[in-house]
Amino acid sequence: MTAEALPAELRRAIVQVARTPRLLVACDYDGTLAPITANPDEARPLPESVGALRSLAGLHETTTAVISGRALRDLATLSRLPAEVNLVGSHGSEFDIGFIHALDDKARELHRRLEAELENLVLDVPGVSLEVKPASIAVHVRRAEHEAGRRVLRDVHNGPSQWEGVSTTDGKEVVELAVVQTDKGRALDTLRHQVGATAAVFVGDDVTDEKAFARITGPDLGVKVGDGESLAQFRVPDTVDVALVLAFLLEERRNWLYGEQAPPIERLSMLANERSVALVTPDARLTWLCHPGPDAPAIFADLLGGAAAGHFSIKPHRNGLPLGQRYLPNTMTVETRWSRLLVTDYIEPESPAHRTDLVRVISGEAAAEIVFAPRPEFGGVPVKLVAQGDGILVQGTSEPFALRSPGVEWEITSDGMNDTATALVTPSQEKPVVLELRCGTTDLGPHELSEVERRARAGDYWSTWAQTLKLPSVQTDLVGRSALTLRGLVNTDTGGVLAAATSSLPEEIGGVRNWDYRYCWIRDAAMTVRELVHLGSIEEAEGYLRWLHGVLSTLAGPERLHPLYTLAGSVIGAEAVIESLPGYAGSRPVRVGNLANHQVQLDVFGPVVELVQTLAEARGELRDEDWQMVRAMAEAVTRRWNEPDHGIWEERHVPRHRVYSRVMCWVTIDRAIKLGEVYGREVPGAWPSLRDEIATDVLEKGWNDEVQAFTTAYDGTDLDAASLFVGLTGLIDPADPRFQSTVTAIEAELRSGSTVYRYRRDDGLPGGEGGFHICAAWLIEAYLLTGRRTEAEELFTQIVDAAGPTGLLPEQFDPIAERSLGNHPQAYSHIGLIRCANLLSR
Repeated sequence: MTAEALPAELRRAIVQVARTPRLLVACDYDGTLAPITANPDEARPLPESVGALRSLAGLHETTTAVISGRALRDLATLSRLPAEVNLVGSHGSEFDIGFIHALDDKARELHRRLEAELENLVLDVPGVSLEVKPASIAVHVRRAEHEAGRRVLRDVHNGPSQWEGVSTTDGKEVVELAVVQTDKGRALDTLRHQVGATAAVFVGDDVTDEKAFARITGPDLGVKVGDGESLAQFRVPDTVDVALVLAFLLEERRNWLYGEQAPPIERLSMLANERSVALVTPDARLTWLCHPGPDAPAIFADLLGGAAAGHFSIKPHRNGLPLGQRYLPNTMTVETRWSRLLVTDYIEPESPAHRTDLVRVISGEAAAEIVFAPRPEFGGVPVKLVAQGDGILVQGTSEPFALRSPGVEWEITSDGMNDTATALVTPSQEKPVVLELRCGTTDLGPHELSEVERRARAGDYWSTWAQTLKLPSVQTDLVGRSALTLRGLVNTDTGGVLAAATSSLPEEIGGVRNWDYRYCWIRDAAMTVRELVHLGSIEEAEGYLRWLHGVLSTLAGPERLHPLYTLAGSVIGAEAVIESLPGYAGSRPVRVGNLANHQVQLDVFGPVVELVQTLAEARGELRDEDWQMVRAMAEAVTRRWNEPDHGIWEERHVPRHRVYSRVMCWVTIDRAIKLGEVYGREVPGAWPSLRDEIATDVLEKGWNDEVQAFTTAYDGTDLDAASLFVGLTGLIDPADPRFQSTVTAIEAELRSGSTVYRYRRDDGLPGGEGGFHICAAWLIEAYLLTGRRTEAEELFTQIVDAAGPTGLLPEQFDPIAERSLGNHPQAYSHIGLIRCANLLSR
């Protein structure tokens, strides 16, 4: 038998409860896990049920338990259930073997009196037996002659059952008298409280299980086994079906938690139009899209929650692996190809400001299956799909959504909460199938241009820009793709720049280091647009500086800057967790917002002033408003440079006097002085001496004789890849033995094969992380500055090899498991690749 044998409504309820953040699964024993037998000592649980309970217990945030009327010791001996399954005996009066010691003297005396009285009542009545438990005594009459058994039960109810302090529980051919107040409902509540369950499943067959069913509420699920009246919502006939229920629950929860197959992060391709971003898997599954902007809630969050969180999939009707995926040269248009089938994806770059128009074209000759399952608000809003005219309207959301799909016949189904539309189409060479996802409108009318014209226009938008770039001779195509990726992370409406396109892609599979990078960091954005200036494009830098001037206009001065803002330039909300999403490959929690917003990061001024310097060189002039900002930032450094801070890595420990932050304060003053000198601006007389003071401070307090290196901070011996900036910025001559020694120490301590870790210290968070591509890029630059070109070229080749097939890089790489980690695509990683290629080509 398979799960299809279960009622459809029960299967739907199991699917829903399987997706709760913290699940408690509890079962009765006799008649539920084990068949009822004439001899209770022969009741063995079905192996299939035992296996399912054990596997459920091994899943993330999932607890299993058996709540039985049997004494705990007997239950453990008879059931032989694995240690992962919690056992609760005597209808909830025993939660561990030593429970008897928790009884007070009064309860123990009552228990002794009760045992003596019951022995007298059942004396000389064949087939009646007593089961003495630590806090209760059960009277079994199943084997007795019917009338004799009824007489014993009446005597028990009319006698000791009436005693003060005695709690009575009636079951099938058994009555149990306890000296503590308890029942299976209270036991279920106790377990629920202990594990913080957000939903519970209870399966039982006996009248004593009704106390537990009475506690079933909200998202909980109760399943009654067999006949008889019950408070449970669902019913199955026997213990075999219980095994099916548990197996189906296991399958659904495992799929929800971990995904059937999480695509390798680096193999995800990004669509962009400088207003919105989306991610497509190697098999053309739209797995990530937020609207009305990249930092808004997701419409499709399959990447972090599997199919239940929303996806838009296209694949051959007769399944097969795709032959490949690529960007059309110099564009952000992605093609995914199978034999006789091609899917082409792009976001229209010239749509209205409030719109995200994503076009999917199916061409070729093979039949294709389409699944359209939008789940707005990270899957938190029930969705209704209505087929209308040439497409589908998405109803039940605050933002309007529509899918234009002329000629496609949709079948719309519901799982009780959300609708899903499916279709089978067969394109032809003359007539491809065109699907237009329109976010921000309910318009299903035809576009004024043909799809062919719009695709060409979208391609020209990117290729025209890409042709203006001055690309290095080293890895020219990959650098071009990195430049397009960085530009795709820029928002031309506001000038803000995304640090990455995603939230909560893990730094460790299954770990908790999952952060939201869909915001504009002052530092990261300045570094991003500066690298584009180096390639010959200045409009992104000018847009970002306008954005930054706008943010500063709302503050008393640069000292009041937060480390990051929304793309619109507003302060981001509090960091929160989306409990309903299991995370990429089971990596929880899924976060929105970022606590770094409240940190002190004194390094942010340096990259901004360097950007102003680089842009001024490219334009041949220094604008007054930019100089005023530089002066204000230099004055902020003057006042605060010697304070501790949280630094570039945003550690959630207490602030430290960090070498990198001090170096960036030095950079702020040094570049400000040079700007003033080159462009004839007045330089305050205190700046040169302050520059010397900060440099002396770093060289004296940042250097550690014990480790022969510049360390993370003044108060320890731990190393940090960011400390390489002592030499990378020119604060110290790269030929200085102290810098060369630092490079060697960081190489030995932090480099692991093809990558470089940020640090190895305890940062207050559990688990580990991968090496950072940006740190590897810094080491490459350090190698070049210290005359180690061969090592630089070797490490650069390894970074290149880590890129996905379409040329994108996430944040990190795990050299042990040889897989990518972190948010994707990551601006830092592409900045590092571009910079290294430029340096190596000189």
